[in-house]
Amino acid sequence: MSQNKLFGTNGIRGTVNTELTPDMAVKAGYAIGTFFGKKSLLVGYDARTSGPMFAKAVISGLTATGCNVFLAGMAPTPALQFAVKNHKMDGAVIITASHNPPQYNGIKVIWSDGIEISHEQETEIENIYFEEKNQFADWKQLGATHDLTGINNEYVEAIKKHVDKAKIAEKQFHVVVDGANSVGSLTAPVLMRDLGCKITSLNANIDGTFPGRMPEPRPENLAELSKMVKTLGADLGVAFDGDADRSIFVDETGQIHMGDKTFAVVLKQFLLDKPNSQIVTPVSSSTLIKDTANAYKGELVWTKVGSVTVSQKMKEINSKLGGEENGGVFYGPHQSVRDGAMTTALILDIMAKTGKKLSELVAEQPQYFLEKGKIECPDEKKLKVQEKLLEQVQGMNINTLDGVKIWFDDKSVILVRPSGTETAYRMYAEAKTQERAVQLVQEYTAKLVKILESI
Repeated sequence: MSQNKLFGTNGIRGTVNTELTPDMAVKAGYAIGTFFGKKSLLVGYDARTSGPMFAKAVISGLTATGCNVFLAGMAPTPALQFAVKNHKMDGAVIITASHNPPQYNGIKVIWSDGIEISHEQETEIENIYFEEKNQFADWKQLGATHDLTGINNEYVEAIKKHVDKAKIAEKQFHVVVDGANSVGSLTAPVLMRDLGCKITSLNANIDGTFPGRMPEPRPENLAELSKMVKTLGADLGVAFDGDADRSIFVDETGQIHMGDKTFAVVLKQFLLDKPNSQIVTPVSSSTLIKDTANAYKGELVWTKVGSVTVSQKMKEINSKLGGEENGGVFYGPHQSVRDGAMTTALILDIMAKTGKKLSELVAEQPQYFLEKGKIECPDEKKLKVQEKLLEQVQGMNINTLDGVKIWFDDKSVILVRPSGTETAYRMYAEAKTQERAVQLVQEYTAKLVKILESI
């Protein structure tokens, strides 16, 4: 976290007790409480070992400014976001570092509509924080803290209203659920049992050290899920990230599908039901999303990378569907935020309605191969790296909405962008063959290594 900058792409985030300390969390609580001004705020956290510690610290800061706090405890981020609207709260603070390793934690701030606050509002909080413009309450007007129970069940009930429960139950799907030893295990298995599915749980015990696998649902972390789906002859496997707002799916053959492919499945069905809709997606999304939108009469609205940006754009233009390549699907009729359990219910609903397996639904799509890469890069060098890269790709077909996206004549593409949550550069390459996608990641990793050596 740099001077005068608290928020990254997705909230405040850092390593526990070094970059992000309880002292900082208390001060962030002061700033957030001052920003809201003596309002009622929800607080909850994911399974990380430091979650309760940071929740208590933030609550101290919030109540010091006169905010009343409703502590929901451990829950998926989308369950907390739904509770904000459902209980007519003024906002929320969620303690989570989402997909980051266990030594990280973070603070997300949510508005009264359940959507993360805008970047402009983040700047307001940063100004209060760094300029110490805190407005403390008089000792007689300190905020109170109350427990708020039952939000996970309310969330599960809300999701069920958006799918055909009877049709899903009729199919008696067998689903393997990989909860990543985190909060996805509190809601997803319950939801799927309620929908009439047979459930096998993997990494279901809550453990903030994430012993089963790292909380990022990348293919290299999902070998066990893939094997289990295949061995058991299950119909579907689903893996959640650390706060269960994203889901990655495994089909009945054990094949792991990246988020673009399953988002395209949801997108196609959505546009068949609601043609001419506006669909919001970041510049990191696959050409497959563009192809699907064009084929089924949808209008794509591109944004910078980041779930906050997608949610805010959906709110701005009243879009009812958004999606990211990382497994985040934003289903507006439920809530305009990433929601792993809602996405799972939608996939089951489509499988039930079409009578098709996930492998068949994916096979119908134009085929692209996606490869990701990552290279360490200190925050202070990120801008210089991008400037140097731009010099090297001048004259090529590029887009600089967020990082550098380059299109090639063979329909392959690569996006190279600085991470907003880590000291890293990320690469997303896509091509008609896996070999070409791998080659692009290797080529641009080498370019970045050389650039970093030169600055």
